Amino acid sequence: MKTNTSLKNLVLAAMFMALGFVLPFLTGQIPQIGNMLCPMHFPVFLCGLICGWKYGAVVGFVLPLARSLLLTMPPMYPQAISMAFELLTYGLVAGLLYSRSRWQCVLALYKALVAAMLAGRAVWAVVRVILSGVSGSAFTWQMFLSGAFTTAIPGIIAQLILIPAIMVALDRAGMVRFRQEEKAQKAGA
Repeated sequence: MKTNTSLKNLVLAAMFMALGFVLPFLTGQIPQIGNMLCPMHFPVFLCGLICGWKYGAVVGFVLPLARSLLLTMPPMYPQAISMAFELLTYGLVAGLLYSRSRWQCVLALYKALVAAMLAGRAVWAVVRVILSGVSGSAFTWQMFLSGAFTTAIPGIIAQLILIPAIMVALDRAGMVRFRQEEKAQKAGA
């Protein structure tokens, strides 16, 4: 059973990696829209929530770097490097908090998503400060607020609506179960 779960998670992680390559093409023609909708974030969050924090962290770290190497978008320095650490944090924190929740339900999902979004943006800022220090340029508080929150508001809203909706649909289809229901069924048996 453990091998089947590992294989399933590996295949799903590969699918999320592929989605991370494809989704930015939908917004890539207009970079401002791509920056606002954060298309690579969706598959990383879903990978962390569905496959677990280890898979989410690996997919999150590798995705922007591989996409930069293969497709030159996002540019490697500083965008892809800082995004790699940001997305790693998203996959890790979302997956870890959600898997450790007492009940896996929509409320736990929102808590994990919001915490991961805040942690990821903080890590992104730290990496950008370090990269700015290396290059001798400045990374100001205004640049942080603009890059992490102001321009990303449409993406944040879309993530907070679509990711729970996808997880609920997967639960209803029986593909990814909320753990609360399993415990209630076991208690009733």
